[in-house]
Amino acid sequence: MSKVKERKLTIARAMAEAISVEMKADEKVFVMGEDIGELGGVFGNTRGLYKEFGAERVRDTPISETAFIGAAVGAASDGMKPIVELMFVDFFGVCFDAIYNMMAKNTYFAGGNVTVPMVLMTSTGGGYSDAGQHSQCVHATFAHLPGMKVVAPSNAYDAKGMMISAIRDPNPVVFMFHKALQGMGWLGTEKDAIVHVPEEAYEVPLGKAAIVREGTDVTIVGITSGVHHGLKAARELEAQGVSAEVLDLRSLVPLDRDAIIESVKKTGRLIVVDEDYHSYGMTGEIIATVVEAGVPMKAAPARVAYPDIPIPFTRPMEQWALPSPEKIVSAFNTMKEV
Repeated sequence: MSKVKERKLTIARAMAEAISVEMKADEKVFVMGEDIGELGGVFGNTRGLYKEFGAERVRDTPISETAFIGAAVGAASDGMKPIVELMFVDFFGVCFDAIYNMMAKNTYFAGGNVTVPMVLMTSTGGGYSDAGQHSQCVHATFAHLPGMKVVAPSNAYDAKGMMISAIRDPNPVVFMFHKALQGMGWLGTEKDAIVHVPEEAYEVPLGKAAIVREGTDVTIVGITSGVHHGLKAARELEAQGVSAEVLDLRSLVPLDRDAIIESVKKTGRLIVVDEDYHSYGMTGEIIATVVEAGVPMKAAPARVAYPDIPIPFTRPMEQWALPSPEKIVSAFNTMKEV
């Protein structure tokens, strides 16, 4: 029996490969956005597509987010399957009418008679001194608003499978990718995000979390970069004799509440890690999910998130504010037992 050759890809390459697979399989799939053509996307996730499919199906646009996202909504409503890139999630403010009042709601407005099968992919995250308009995550902003699915992979295998699932889904999907996990050298490289990715097409179901490390003493729930902080913290905690389970949410909407509840039932402790803001975010929603389910707890839940401040430009201040493995370990060591 021959051994499968390992084929490691970055998230950026996995995303581009997924889009290529679906563009070959379905001529209704096309891509629009700023610098997604010959450049291949600022974060590499459309690299090679322009050469493979041409300008008709890989359309560079002006800096006009409202226009091209609105055009994508119309195209999707008329039977096409557009993929559009909002280069930085921070830019949602200039085009939120197209995203939320059209993309998310049109199926409801049509009584289910019109579907909007489009993917809005957008970059999240900081850590490289790009300040308050290019560094946010705002996961909860999108997850809070009904009508669209919201996914956020932490590794290349999931990125390819979830992108294929998103393109095939009849609903609008927001595909949030963290810049520090893309495998672009100038943004830094998270080695644990670069994993084996099969060449063939496959789907990773939207709405299913994954246990990426099993443990018995505490559940660490992470989103994108938070997963990797959680894995590093788990290794540090292991040296203290603590067995940490790490759960990768992968999907924010639908949220796999059952997976969260079952893990915390086993461990009795919960730490939630998210680079989004501390207040009113996914961290609070996950904690509420466990508490409302009446899960017996050995200690009060904790969250490690971004302080409620605009993201600083200076590196020392930004690094101080970001979640980290050290903050997770500290959160565990200062947990209030109940």
